[in-house]
Formats: sequence, C-alpha cells, structure tokens
Amino acid sequence: EEVIDVDLVAPFIVSKAVAPSMIRKGSGKIINICSMMSELGRETVAAYAAAKGGLKMLTRTLASEWGEHNIQVNGLGPGYIATSQTAPLREKQPDGSPHPFDSFIISKTPAARWGTPEDLKGPIVFLASEASNFVNGHILYVDGGILAYIGKQP
Repeated sequence: EEVIDVDLVAPFIVSKAVAPSMIRKGSGKIINICSMMSELGRETVAAYAAAKGGLKMLTRTLASEWGEHNIQVNGLGPGYIATSQTAPLREKQPDGSPHPFDSFIISKTPAARWGTPEDLKGPIVFLASEASNFVNGHILYVDGGILAYIGKQP
C-alpha cells in the first residue's frame, strides 16, 4: 500500500495541486518519474509495477486533459540505475563472482551495464525545457535498450 501511495497517489495529488496555477499562467511542465517496470512484469515487484503502470496512464491522461492549457505532462522511465538503493544487487559474491541479479541485468541490457544518475540528466533537462513543448503524454525510457531487447539469438 505504501508503494502505491508514494509512486501513484502522491504524484496525482501534487499534479492536481499545481495544475490550477499552471492553467492560470497558460503553461507548465509536469515530469513524473515513471519506470520501465510499467512495461514489464517480474516476480517480487507487483505493487511497484502496478503503481508505475498507473503513473504511466496518469501521465497520459493528464496530458490529454491539460494539453489545451499548454501544460505538458510527461514521464521519465529509468531502467536499472546504479544507486545506493541498488548497491546490494551489484555487490560481488564472497567468491568474487558477480551478484546473480547484476549478471541478469547486464545480460538483458544491450548497453551491457547499469545506468547511472548522470544518464538521466540530459533527458530530464529536455523534458523540462522548451525543446519539449510539443511532447506531451510521452514516457521517455532511459533504460540502455532493455525494453527493446528480446535477448541474444542462439
């Protein structure tokens, strides 16, 4: 329940709170932090994937609703990003071998690496800038190609 409250309900409440001032101003940008998990299923992340799937649709719906007021509502969809939160999934095993999840992610990502916070800077600046004034209701996935990849051919 907490995951859904933080990842879906909170962005909804904040968006509804800022919309009136953006409508009065005649422009605005809302950038939701979505996830590639809104497009994929994987065990152990049901609440997270459901919340991010809901956020993807909230983004598209609000873009449709507020577009006539020159408000762009888009989302940034990070893939697996190397942060302190994901560090345990990237730690070496006691024998020096890679963590199984680390190997799994690298094998599923055409870029063959985890993303970094720096990889998100350019896309977020684009979505916040005038360069994206005609981009609305879009989720910009920054995932090293994982969503486009079905795996290596045998």
